[in-house]
Amino acid sequence: MSSFNELDPSTRTELEAAAFRRLLKHLDNNKDVQNIDLMILADFCRNCLSKWLVTAADEQGETLDYDAAREYVYGMPYSEWKAHYQSAATPEQMAALDARQAQKTAKE
Repeated sequence: MSSFNELDPSTRTELEAAAFRRLLKHLDNNKDVQNIDLMILADFCRNCLSKWLVTAADEQGETLDYDAAREYVYGMPYSEWKAHYQSAATPEQMAALDARQAQKTAKE
């Protein structure tokens, strides 16, 4: 049995891509999980994934529009997802996010 790092680069890339697609499907199947909840718990959200795709494309010499990346991540135009699935952040969520950001800043 091989460790992940012992796999050839092409196989690793295929596995990473498959895991990413599965993450997107998982997020799509759990639209009730709000971006702010992801930010509080994991310090990333669907918008972050979109930005990371744009950055990855740039690093490969490709141009990827941020709105197109968001549509890929959300599975629909962001404005549509926001209208159907995003609720306003509660004061408690905002306080938790602020506390998370303060904690992160203190570690830096």
